[in-house]
Amino acid sequence: MPEVVSREQWLKARLSLLEQEKEKEKEKEKEKEKEKELTRRRDALNAERRRLPMVRVEKEYVFDGPDGKTSLAGCSGTPDSCSFSTSCSAGTGTRPCPSCTEFTTELTGALVERLRSRDTAFAMVCRAPLEKIEAWTAGRGWAVPWYSSHGSDFNYDFQVTLDGAAGQVTYNYRPEPDAVDGERSVELPGASCFVRDGGEVFHTYSAYARGLDHVDTAYAFLDQTAFGRQEAWEEPKGRAPVIHGTL
Repeated sequence: MPEVVSREQWLKARLSLLEQEKEKEKEKEKEKEKEKELTRRRDALNAERRRLPMVRVEKEYVFDGPDGKTSLAGCSGTPDSCSFSTSCSAGTGTRPCPSCTEFTTELTGALVERLRSRDTAFAMVCRAPLEKIEAWTAGRGWAVPWYSSHGSDFNYDFQVTLDGAAGQVTYNYRPEPDAVDGERSVELPGASCFVRDGGEVFHTYSAYARGLDHVDTAYAFLDQTAFGRQEAWEEPKGRAPVIHGTL
C-alpha cells in the first residue's frame, strides 16, 4: 500500500511528479530539435557540396564494360550526371571484397531507375579484369553495371588504389603510407561524382571511408535502432548483445 501522508505532503509529491513530467517533455522536445537541426545541417552541407568547383577531366580513361570498351562519359550512358563507386576488390581480381559485394546487392534495379529519372547514372568500377568481374557477378542478379579500369590510371588518380611503387599513398585526403603494409597495392572503397557538359566531363566530388556511410542502406536503418550497428566503436558501450565487424 502507498505511504499515508497529509494532504499538504501528497500535494507536494504530486506537484513534484508533474514537474518531472514537464521536464521529460522538455527533454523530448530538445531531442526532436536536435534531429531537426541535424536535418537542416545535412541540407546545408548538401548545398555546400553542390557549390564546390569542378575539375575538367583531361585524361582519356578506357574501361572494359558489358558492351566493350568505353570512355568515362560512355559509362554513364545518356544521363549528364554520374556517380562511380569504386569497389575495393583485389586489383588482380583474385578475391572480391565482402563489404562491396553486400553493398552492391542492396542496389536494386528500382534504385537505378530512380536515379536515371533525375538524369543520373550509377556504376561500379574496380581494377580487376572484366572476365573476373563477370565471374563474380554471374547469377547474382545485380542491376548496377560494372566496369573494369584494369590497365588505366583511374583508380590511382581518384585515390582508391594505394601503391607505394607508384608513389600513390593518399587516401581520404591524407597520406596513408602504412596502409600499403608491404604489398604492392591496396584497393580501398570510394565514390566519385562527375557531370558531363556536351563532350566534356568534369569531376565534382569524391568521398571515402566513413564519408560513404550515408549511402549504405543497412547502416541508415541500423543507426535508428536501439542497438545501432553493433560495432565496437559505438556508444553506449555494452548495449549490443553481440559485437560485429564492418558490414
